Amino acid sequence: MIKTSLTEEKALQDFNKGIDCSQAVFGEFSEYLGLDRQTALKIAAPFGGGMRHGETCGCVTGALMVIGLKYGQGDVCNLEAKNHMRAVQDRFEAAFTEKYGSCICKEILGYDLSKPAEREKVMQENLFEEVCCKAVIDSCIILEDILND
Repeated sequence: MIKTSLTEEKALQDFNKGIDCSQAVFGEFSEYLGLDRQTALKIAAPFGGGMRHGETCGCVTGALMVIGLKYGQGDVCNLEAKNHMRAVQDRFEAAFTEKYGSCICKEILGYDLSKPAEREKVMQENLFEEVCCKAVIDSCIILEDILND
C-alpha cells in the first residue's frame, strides 16, 4: 500500500527551490515505482507550467508519468495493458477535472504562464502557493487512491 507523505508545506518548499508541479507529483511516487527521485525530477522537468505554455497542467502530466510507469504496456502487442492504463488515466483526469474544472494550466490559474506579464500576475496573486501547491497535493491523493485499488 502506498501512502503519500507530501504536505502543502513541503510542496511549497520544493516550489521555492525551483521544483515544478510535474516534478513534485512524479517525484513523490518515483521510488515506489522503482525509479530514483533525481532521475524522476529530470524526466518531469520540462512539463511544469503546462509545458511552459499553460497547456496540460504539470500536476496532470506528472500523474500521467506515474500511471505510465505503473500501468503502461512495455510489450507493443499488449492492448489489454494499454486499455487498462487508459482507463486509469481517464479516472485520474476525471477526478482532477472534477476538483479543478480543467486539466489545462491556464484555465486553472486564469493566466498563461508563457506570457511574462501574466506570469507576473500569478506571482503577485500568490497562485503558485494558493492553487498549484494544493493541486500537487490533490494529485498525489488521487494517485494514492488509484494505485491502492
